Amino acid sequence: MRRVITYGTFDLLHYGHINLLKRAKKLGDYLIVGVTADDFDKRRGKINVEQSSIERVEAVRALGIADEIIIEEYEGQKIDDIKKFDVDIFAIGSDWVGQFDYLQKYCQVVYLARTEGVSSSEIREDKRMLKMGVVGDSVSINKIVKECDYVNGIHVEAICTTSVEISEDNVDNIKFITSDYKKMLQEVDAVYIRSVPSEHYEQVRYALENNKHVICEAPLAVRKEQCEALFELADANGCVLMEGIKTAYSTAYWRLSLLANSGKIGKVTCIDATCTSLRIKDNGWSSLYEWGPTAMLPVFQLLGTDYISKSIVMRMDNDDITYDTFSKIDFTYDNAVASLKLGNEVKSESELVIAGTKGYIYVPAPWWKTDYFEIRYENASDNKRYFYQLDGEGIRYELVAFVKAIQGDKNTSKIDREITYITSQILQDAAEGNDVRIIN
Repeated sequence: MRRVITYGTFDLLHYGHINLLKRAKKLGDYLIVGVTADDFDKRRGKINVEQSSIERVEAVRALGIADEIIIEEYEGQKIDDIKKFDVDIFAIGSDWVGQFDYLQKYCQVVYLARTEGVSSSEIREDKRMLKMGVVGDSVSINKIVKECDYVNGIHVEAICTTSVEISEDNVDNIKFITSDYKKMLQEVDAVYIRSVPSEHYEQVRYALENNKHVICEAPLAVRKEQCEALFELADANGCVLMEGIKTAYSTAYWRLSLLANSGKIGKVTCIDATCTSLRIKDNGWSSLYEWGPTAMLPVFQLLGTDYISKSIVMRMDNDDITYDTFSKIDFTYDNAVASLKLGNEVKSESELVIAGTKGYIYVPAPWWKTDYFEIRYENASDNKRYFYQLDGEGIRYELVAFVKAIQGDKNTSKIDREITYITSQILQDAAEGNDVRIIN
């Protein structure tokens, strides 16, 4: 019996996939199909796969061509599989010519002509081409524009800014650059807002009133009632509204939060999160606005929003009493505590520590851009390390979720609305001096 093996993502299964599988089957008597796992796809840079691994496996199974289906989970697995299943022929599409020649020492390698004129990437792009506008006066908008290039189906049509110099790499593909926000909205389907927080509410509201989808970098607004009004408006107009915190979409962060919630370290008792940077003062983005939503995210996701009390200590800029250079926030719960340190002009070890009754999770600095964390126990031999690829600091994963929400008409946000509401309430309390102490 001649055994043949082939691999693929098989996202949005199309006749090109079917033709390849049929040709592979004709090479032998028994066909094994390896379908790539979700995490493996992310490590290979395929972050915008439309379907889950389970959906893709079932789609391949339904064809009735494969005799056996396996999951590809790690780099180098092809060699293991060829040995394990006593494979005679490795078959793959001709777009990979030469890249799998190293397998010839284990079996025959055959490159199959691919079906011209169709690909999953093209199908995804045609299905959800989204004209995006990016607005803001922070240099980070260049990063956002660049990350859009990595996501199938998004094209940045316009940038709205009054002061940022757009990088040469970004300028060539953009239809126009303007300082007129209303003009920009006329040309796009959706907008990514990275303006100063005080402008968020009006800009988001105007976009939603004009039936534009919105992703707004946190904080969505600086008052709770404003956030509630924006989500209500989005629902009424059938628009997607997402608060952007790139950390929430990092694979490593999401996995550590799942492990913490599953009891891997026992009952979570204490969370310490530090976010600091000695960056140049950016008016409108104080320490609390810049870092508060990110630092509060693990607290509210793991401990909930029903804290008993909070206290805020703020160190204000001598020349600008509305700008805090450092803030410390402490929360007390029935059976847990949390402490946050936020600084734009104070530097500390920006790590995250989640303590539990059985062990703790340690995330090294800068934890909000992590691709690695550890679970540590009393017995060090039980410690475990976790590694996950992080591309684009999480921005591109965030963009993929945004597009999927628009095309799939479902909520793909990693941030519950209740967390957005409570975060904006705390920002409002700080601005009004509630539970606040000012230091020099």
